[in-house]
Amino acid sequence: MMTTRRRFIALVPLFGATALARADAPAPLVDPKSPQAQQLGYVADASKVDKAKAPKYVAGQACSGCALFQGKVGDAQGPCPLYPGKAVLAKAWCTAFVART
Repeated sequence: MMTTRRRFIALVPLFGATALARADAPAPLVDPKSPQAQQLGYVADASKVDKAKAPKYVAGQACSGCALFQGKVGDAQGPCPLYPGKAVLAKAWCTAFVART
């Protein structure tokens, strides 16, 4: 099928809108079963941390209160530099937890 100049100009805004929609899409969540998550003791729900396996854990800690969490206050999930291209749940926890100051 030959694309005419008129058809091309009509399609350009559609391609731009698609790219913007992808840029606004949230990053996929960290898979707790991934090797990196396993190594860092990532748990999707901090209230379910096995204290025998994670003696560093203190009740009340969660990704939302970690200095590494890059989401906004109140976000259900957000980026974390430990998991590039992925998002962590705000209520999650891992052994790299560092309290915000």
